[in-house]
Amino acid sequence: MDTKELLKKVRKIEIKTRRLSDHIFGGEYHSTFKGRGMTFSEVRQYQYGDDVRTIDWNVTARYNEPYVKVFEEERELTLMLLIDVSGSEHFGTVNQFKKEVITEISATLAFSALQNNDKVGMIMFSDEVELFIPPKKGKSHILRIIRELLEFHPKSKKTDLTEALKYLSNVMKKRAIVFVLSDFMMEEYEQTLKIVGNKHDVTGIRVYDPKEEQMINLGVVQMQDSETGETHLVNTSSKQVRKAYEKYYRERVDYFRNAFTKSGAGILQCRVDESYVKKLLGYFKQRA
Repeated sequence: MDTKELLKKVRKIEIKTRRLSDHIFGGEYHSTFKGRGMTFSEVRQYQYGDDVRTIDWNVTARYNEPYVKVFEEERELTLMLLIDVSGSEHFGTVNQFKKEVITEISATLAFSALQNNDKVGMIMFSDEVELFIPPKKGKSHILRIIRELLEFHPKSKKTDLTEALKYLSNVMKKRAIVFVLSDFMMEEYEQTLKIVGNKHDVTGIRVYDPKEEQMINLGVVQMQDSETGETHLVNTSSKQVRKAYEKYYRERVDYFRNAFTKSGAGILQCRVDESYVKKLLGYFKQRA
């Protein structure tokens, strides 16, 4: 992708997702993810209706008239995006690839965080951490994240969420809002997820294609594993083969749901031909 085409794509995503975050998600994001508490701001003269519990008795005694303490929400938070860039994300049969939907959701979340003056960082992972962008504020920083989402080429096509979660624990010492975006066609990450979930506010967003849920009867076809690159002749007309595939798929979806639930993390499942806008809004309102 040349520079001109890349900038055009970045701009297109910015316009679409910025509008969503400005008009829809900014307030919902703020309501859903609270700050670390209230911090003292100033004192002012007591006004009718003020809570008497906020009276600053030392200042009141000094000036011989009532003064109250004013507190503000300690708002600044950090949003971390954990993005699966393995080979299976380059799949799509309806409208968009999973990778494209993940990019739009990530950009919408990032601009929502920007609107609330929060920092945003990103970890791209396959079966290793491919790229780490430390949390920062600012529009130019968000646009850099979008550029990486569009043009990054991972070294590996395999997946291992555990490595990404361990890396997150090492680099993020303070509590963060964490969104993991993947198709979650992997297992054996529950224990690490529990550790991360105890420290951070974690949500898993599973992005999937409807054609992945069942194997279609097309006779004997050659199929390629998107993560290993291996090709096999598969008899899709065999009920046994189709059932085995469906069982494999359901086991990983169930693992995702159970692992995130047991870890106290949030869950959001988004099909590529459905509106992620409605899914995100519903999730935010449910949590607010």
